[in-house]
Formats: sequence, structure tokens, C-alpha cells
Amino acid sequence: MYNDVSLFIDGAWRPAAGNRALVVLNPATSEPIGKVAHASVSDLDQALEAADKGFKAWRKVSAFDRSKVMRKAADLLRERADKIGHLLTMEQGKPLAQAKMETMAGADVIDWFAEEAKRTYGRVIPARAEGIYQLVIKEPVGPVAGFSPWNFPINQAVRKISGALAAGCSIIIKAPEETPASPAELVRCFADAGVPAGVINLVYGVPAEISEYLIPHPVIRKITFTGSTAVGKHLAAMAGQHMKRATMELGGHSPAIVFDDVDVEKAAKLLAVAKYRNAGQVCVSPTRFLVQEKVYKAFVEKFVGMAKAIKVGDGLEAGTDMGPLANPRRVTAMETMIADAAQHGATIETGGKRIGNKGNFFEPTVLTNVPKSAQIMNEEPFGPVALIAPFGSIDDAVEEANRLSYGLASYAYTRSASTAQAIAARVEAGNMAINHHGLALPEVPFGGVKDSGYGSEGGLEAIESYLVTKFVTQAPL
Repeated sequence: MYNDVSLFIDGAWRPAAGNRALVVLNPATSEPIGKVAHASVSDLDQALEAADKGFKAWRKVSAFDRSKVMRKAADLLRERADKIGHLLTMEQGKPLAQAKMETMAGADVIDWFAEEAKRTYGRVIPARAEGIYQLVIKEPVGPVAGFSPWNFPINQAVRKISGALAAGCSIIIKAPEETPASPAELVRCFADAGVPAGVINLVYGVPAEISEYLIPHPVIRKITFTGSTAVGKHLAAMAGQHMKRATMELGGHSPAIVFDDVDVEKAAKLLAVAKYRNAGQVCVSPTRFLVQEKVYKAFVEKFVGMAKAIKVGDGLEAGTDMGPLANPRRVTAMETMIADAAQHGATIETGGKRIGNKGNFFEPTVLTNVPKSAQIMNEEPFGPVALIAPFGSIDDAVEEANRLSYGLASYAYTRSASTAQAIAARVEAGNMAINHHGLALPEVPFGGVKDSGYGSEGGLEAIESYLVTKFVTQAPL
């Protein structure tokens, strides 16, 4: 059952003021499956008041005890993974196995931050004179405003909630209106685990209205956002005007560089799985495939064959490899970008079209001979489209990899240790995976450079942005 989704404010599930609500659609059928509460300013004011109160209480809870509550929330999330995964697939479209995997991975994120809560160490600095002590103390920054996207409704929200709670902060999480039920169930796990009222508050509504109200508000001391570069720049500028800390995990246009010393079939298989996961709606999805000339033809042949073999369908149906795009906007974007590429001379090796007229299904697509002037070579596709181009030398590959202002993820395949070292050093990206796709694990840093944002949402670096550093020194009288 897909039930209507409420706001969660000050420890209570409740409708929005005036019972305002937005419709939730199933992307596989385009049919309504429920409603989500649409927060008004009065709802936000109550969430802010609750977050302020919750922070004052939660910051006094020891890191050891915060960790125990968080670990219980992780256990509940695992116990409920089947139900939550089903809801996630209904509202987002990804295959059920991927939805359940995302839910289980969310529990791992909570566990990681629960342990890091105990390790927010300060330090003692040796003094220059006798009798003086100098302490560096880590303290929670304060109430947080988090904004999470629809492509990974649990994965992105759980990082923001867990980082804030581990540090001793409260949070107002603005979860996605198109995929509201799964993040609501995530919040329910925290609440049922014993997180005090006001520490986590969940709202939905018009994104611009909520961000423009929360970010300048004096209660909020930290912003964390995952989404497009354009929106991220706007929110970062707003945060800067009010001297608010911000973590920005923004868009990408990831290069995947395949050198001619690889096992072509293995590289093509690994990259095809990564490319079409979640229908390409992944910020670290490999997008610009740069293949060395000697193996270019063989790689294209193998990759196209794998793309053609992908079974597209309802994520709830057995055997589905790729579900629908999450919303009609992505279908329009794919059609527009592919048509533009074709007009610029690109070759459509496979795919390129919408599937049927019901739901948001789109063919796994491969384009070759795409000129750099085409829109899709310069703007993040965020869909099931691979762009494959040949290169000659490592210098050529690096030049293309670094051509754009994005710098989130990058990939390389090579058997050469010297090539791997060189490509890792020269490509401008926050993440580089060589010969596999081991990114975004809870224990490793995750963030971009250039227009792909700043800050980390993984590893020990992630909790630092929720902490302020206080220096305390004392001398005897």
C-alpha cells in the first residue's frame, strides 16, 4: 500500500496547514498513487521552532548515547527494507532489487556516522608558558537545513540526517516531493529508535519557497544540498549572504577513460552496468566514454550489444534491469538532447527514443561521433545515454576529461600502473575510480570540485562540516 505522506514536525506526523497536498505519480504508469503534504510558511515556522528546541536538547546528549540511538535506527531500517524498497520503486521507478539495496546501504551509512559520533576528537596544544592549557574543542554547528533529491530518496537524505545527528545537530530535511514515502519511512526509523522530538523535522513543498525561507532564517546555521549545479550555485550564494556553512554536492559529466591495454569485454560490461543503473539518473554516472583508438571499435561493439540486451520495464516486475525515468521532465530532456546531437552529426548506435506512451520509459542509448558543440557534450544528460568517442594519447584524454567545468566523478581502465598513477593525478575530479566503481561508500570521502560543488558527504570528512572548532585557553590567576 502507498499511503499519503505527512509532514513530521516536533515528533508528530501531521498534515500541512490547510491540508495542502501535492499528487505523487508512479513513473511506470503515470498514474496517481498518493499525495504528499505541502508545507506552508506556518509549517516551516513550527519546524524551525522545533529544530531550535531539539538542538538545545540533542547537543547535550553524549556522543556515546547518540550513537546507540542511531544504531537502533539502522537496525529498524534493515528490518523494514522490503516494505521501504517497494515504496521506493513505486514512486521512483528503479528496479526493486536496486531499491532494496539503496535502503540497506542507508542503514550502513547510519552505522558509519553512529561510530564517527564517538570520534569527533579535539586536541591539546602544548602551551608556551607553565600553567597554561590550550584546548581545541569540536562543537555542533547548530540546526541544519538539508535538501535531498529524487534520484536516491534514501541514500541522499540519510547522509544529511546522519551527519547532523552524529555531530549533535538538529535538522529540517526538505525531501523530494516526487519520491516522498521512502524518506518518510527513513525518518520514521529514526523516530521509532528514540530520537527526541524536534531533532529531525521533515517537510515537503515548493523547493524554491522552502529554501528561500529556511536558508536566511537565523535559526539555521548550516546548509547541505544535493542537486543540480544551477540550483546549488543559487543556494550557495544565498547561504553566503547570511554567513551560513554549506555543503554542495552538485552535478557531473563523468569521463570514463578506457586505455588500449584492457580487457575490452570486462571494461564494457562494468561500464554498462554503471551507466544504466537507475536509468542513468546518478550524479556519478559515467557519461563521456573516451576509448583509445586501438580498441575503440571493439569497445563500441561490445557496449552497444550490452545496451541492447537491457530489459526495460516496471521496477516491480521480475527480470527488469532498468526502470522508467523518474519524471516526464527527464524524457523531454533526453529527447531534446539526443535530437540536438543528431542534428550536429552524431550517430545513434542504439536507442534514442521513448518506449510506448505510458510511463516514462526510455531506451538505453549509445551515441558516437558526437561533436563537442552538441548540448549533450556540455550539459549533464542525467539519463540512460552513453557518449563514446576515440582518443589517441593520454594527453588527449586528459584534455577532454578536464574540458568541462564539472568535477565530480571520473573513471579509468588500464593495466598499467604508471598510466593509472598519471591519470589519477591529472584528471580534475573529486573522485577517481580505476578498474572498478568503488565510489560513495559510507567510509570514503564523496564530493566534487569546480562546478560540482564542495564539501564531503562521506568518510570522516563528512562530519566535520557539522562541527565548529572552538579554542579554549586558560592561565592561572
